[in-house]
Amino acid sequence: MSRFAEPPDPVFQALNSSISFDHRLAPYDIEQSRAHVRMLAGAGIVSSDDAATIERGLEAVGAELDGGLFELRADDEDIHMAIERRLTEIVGPVGGKLHTARSRNDQVATDVVMYVRHHARTARAALHALMRTLVALAERHEDWAMPGYTHLQRAQPVYLSHHLLAYFWKFRRDHLRFGFCLAASDELPLGAGALAGVNFDTDRHELARALGFGTVAENSIDAVSNRDFVLDYLAAAATAATHLSQLGAEIVLWSSQEFGFCEVSDAFASGSSIMPQKKNPDAAELLRSKAPRVAAHLIGLHGVIHGLPLTYNKDLQEDKERLFDASDTLELTLAAATGMLEGISFQRERMASAAADEFPAATDVADLLVGRGVPFREAHGVVAGLVRHALERGKQLSEVTAEELSELAPQLDAAYYALLEEGAWLESKRSEGGTALPRVREQLERAHAALVEASA
Repeated sequence: MSRFAEPPDPVFQALNSSISFDHRLAPYDIEQSRAHVRMLAGAGIVSSDDAATIERGLEAVGAELDGGLFELRADDEDIHMAIERRLTEIVGPVGGKLHTARSRNDQVATDVVMYVRHHARTARAALHALMRTLVALAERHEDWAMPGYTHLQRAQPVYLSHHLLAYFWKFRRDHLRFGFCLAASDELPLGAGALAGVNFDTDRHELARALGFGTVAENSIDAVSNRDFVLDYLAAAATAATHLSQLGAEIVLWSSQEFGFCEVSDAFASGSSIMPQKKNPDAAELLRSKAPRVAAHLIGLHGVIHGLPLTYNKDLQEDKERLFDASDTLELTLAAATGMLEGISFQRERMASAAADEFPAATDVADLLVGRGVPFREAHGVVAGLVRHALERGKQLSEVTAEELSELAPQLDAAYYALLEEGAWLESKRSEGGTALPRVREQLERAHAALVEASA
């Protein structure tokens, strides 16, 4: 007997069905169903014999799913109903007892939060591998000079190790964000029922322990309507993908003949269909292009949720495709970034030549004046005039004669020329977090400690 006198229109059936994508929740649905039926038996809500029969049936369904033998039918609305349908086919009407004391509302929320927790851990492991690779690269290129940029203009020289470690700390923060995602998703929704709780004295805390949650959701209305954990995952994923995009963008630039700072390995590059000489850093380019895709999923789900009344609404079905694609994209790009960096080669002489440009030392010259009591703004103007004078005459700063220096910046003397000796201004950045080698080595020590902490 059905509440409805007419069958669903095929168009509505297609609109309403989620089986084409939510089948990915099957492993989590099997796991939570086994925990649920054990809890029902332990609470005396179903008999131990019925529970054992249902568990054997769930094991058989799980084996079919794992072996690719599970048949999805056109009338299976979602994976949850498909699993229950197949369970009943295997064990008979007793399979219908599995749904005692739960609703699809809390069942779906539980499957999704289990998926999020699994993939947050996966992201953390992948980020840890990437962070480890960056530290290894930084150690191998500890004292390799290169120009640092602002506005894509040469600004001040840095060591390549210092630049690589900047990404380490970005990805460290991403690792922490996924840790927050795990902490914020530690409440079990299962047992909330449709929205108001259930009519049985269930043991939700036992369910939480069995499924690896720290506690249970305090409010049944919040439990079935909450998708904050999906937003948290997507937010962390969007930021991590953005950092990968920045990394990819720099590698694309550095790989160009105009820069010539690095070359990606053949394993992460491709050629041209018409120009046989080309080697394109396509992996880096794709890191750049995937980020807005992940960010769009976050924005899209905010759009779905922002106007929803409590509790469950079918709109929430739209969380899954966004979540699945974001996790697939992030995990693939993290693996690609790690592999690409493991095989990348840097061109020391090319970078050193670019870093030897003396004009980025202008700030150091200004600081030399400040050290002699000249206010910084006045020093800035003096050095700007000195730079202009050198540029107009096609000179480097060190080629300005002593007579010219005396006229343009009488506060300066031989210390000016000593400052411009190769590498002097690199080692002058002694402030904590700066690019001087002692500070870089301190950073590397802290990075190793952070890796140990992140692996705990």
